[in-house]
Amino acid sequence: MLLGASLLGVLLFSKLVLKLPWTQVAFSLLLLYLGSGGWRFVRIFIKTIRRDVFGGLVLLKVKAKVRRYLRQRRTVPILFASTVQRHPNKTALIFEGTDTHWTFRQLDDFSSSVANFLQARGLASGDVAALFMENRNEFVGLWLGMAKLGVEAALINTNLRRDALRHCLTTSRARALIFGSEMAPAVFEIHASLDPSISLFCSGPWDPSLVPASTEHLDPLLEDAPKHLPSRPDKGFTDKLFYIYTSGTTGLPKAAIVVHSRYYRMAALVYYGFRMRPDDIVYDCLPLYHSAGNIVGIGQCLLHGMTVVIRKKFSASRFWDDCIKYNCTIVQYIGELCRYLLNQPPREVEKRHQVRMALGNGLRQSIWTEFSGRFNIPQVAEFYGATECNCSLGNFDSQVGACGFNSRILSFVYPIRLVRVNEDTMELIRGPNGVCLPCQPGEPGQLVGRIIQQDPLRRFDGYLNQGANNKKIAKDVFSKGDQAYLTGDVLVMDELGYLYFRDRTGDTFRWKGENVSTTEVEGTLSRLLDMADVAVYGVEVPGTEGRAGMAAVANPTGSCDLEHFAQLLEKELPLYARPIFLRLMPELHKTGTFKLQKTELRKEGFDPATVKDPLFYLDARKGRYLPLDQEAYTRIQAGVEKL
Repeated sequence: MLLGASLLGVLLFSKLVLKLPWTQVAFSLLLLYLGSGGWRFVRIFIKTIRRDVFGGLVLLKVKAKVRRYLRQRRTVPILFASTVQRHPNKTALIFEGTDTHWTFRQLDDFSSSVANFLQARGLASGDVAALFMENRNEFVGLWLGMAKLGVEAALINTNLRRDALRHCLTTSRARALIFGSEMAPAVFEIHASLDPSISLFCSGPWDPSLVPASTEHLDPLLEDAPKHLPSRPDKGFTDKLFYIYTSGTTGLPKAAIVVHSRYYRMAALVYYGFRMRPDDIVYDCLPLYHSAGNIVGIGQCLLHGMTVVIRKKFSASRFWDDCIKYNCTIVQYIGELCRYLLNQPPREVEKRHQVRMALGNGLRQSIWTEFSGRFNIPQVAEFYGATECNCSLGNFDSQVGACGFNSRILSFVYPIRLVRVNEDTMELIRGPNGVCLPCQPGEPGQLVGRIIQQDPLRRFDGYLNQGANNKKIAKDVFSKGDQAYLTGDVLVMDELGYLYFRDRTGDTFRWKGENVSTTEVEGTLSRLLDMADVAVYGVEVPGTEGRAGMAAVANPTGSCDLEHFAQLLEKELPLYARPIFLRLMPELHKTGTFKLQKTELRKEGFDPATVKDPLFYLDARKGRYLPLDQEAYTRIQAGVEKL
């Protein structure tokens, strides 16, 4: 701002007072600009203009389509109908488990039979039906059929049981529950406590003795249902499509609302931003009850006519064999999946594939280059986003380690920002005017996105639970009177505007006066331990400031060489970042999207009376890990053992 005012002052003084010719005025302005540090702007401009122009064009293209679909009251089923019309006989879905191929016409017919059947059973637009099923073609056809009728699907995480499962069904107010036969035992457990009015339908192999008494076998009922397109429901582009539940790592799952425009926006930004093609074949081994598998993956089939290969569950040993068998050109990943692939012994088959792009989020920077190099993948299409967020990012030019970018030249075009937070409490830091303070390059901050409810690209649809919405919205963030969505994630931006994921809010902790990033430490430890699962978190120690680092390590064989490990840590991590406590476990619990569950680990801490797994603590003077028994624990609690 000050530089701009100075340049304007020089311009006016040179022309109006000194009456210099324009060539001399321009030369003077250039000298002043460069002398004031403007050369940095020139450097940034040269290095990022191509990236920024491409990103801007992608945004404008998606925005134009969104406005048109909003005006025309399009929905996902209507957009899918256009796809079917373009190529009805092209393969839409392939289920790897049975090698079942569905064309777009077959998917259309199946989903229409679902809509007609549910309508005959009394469900109508605005009702909710829960879907509790493992990955397969029918999963897509079922929720798509519900959408054709205007029924909102509650997509239930297949890992949920008892209280969590009952909670999801109750909060969604589902009138019907469609479940796969593989989930029958879980439904049986909660059946007695469900609302008696809820209709139960089972899809898959049928055994009446294994399902609740009131359950009907869905498959023959759908075969007999009409396949014509039902009458169009009164739904528009910003109406509800389905609900996706959060992983529930910190309490019961919350139902995030996905509207038709959000489904389109997430799929389209990925499609155009990463230069996908209609003839691409996507390998989707991610859970279809989450947005990565169902929107980013399946969305390319429904909206852009791509073939998607569905696998029931991720298999590291079969991953590349599947890609070769089905000629896949794009593979999806999330969380730690890439690390699991690297942990497999090298095979000749892993480079005989035709994969040109790995698409996903959560690829650690520490293994990025190794992953793309070993498996010969030219493009890593890393993105940042969450089901409910309004500030998605895309790494459109494969910058190593980045999850996206924001223009340094025209930062106002895309209304996102990193804002300063207190890294102890994670509270937003505000200036004298009450507005949040933006971060400078290299300064970590929480990612926020301005909420504009009238704009489908900027709106926040939130959760069914209004109380959960309030925790994700802050006021006076960009300017007085505005609202912004809080991602809860800490990122860092470099000088060129590339953004790098650092931690989820609450995961960063302070030790020895320094901030410790659990994500970075986990990446280092996992690499040193041959890609083992590692969860890093902070634990309180009496008489010390901050929290001491603790690492839970998956060590099923019990063969971890802690002396060698401590020596490696000394070279790799500064003293404050080295875990003080180690917990060796047979395995670590993860969510369906490979997120490590740390809540219980934090609660249990490092008390050997509570924790039955082998525990160790770092003796800083000896530089090695020693067994943490009750006697050592007592010394640490009393402050006798210095950490």
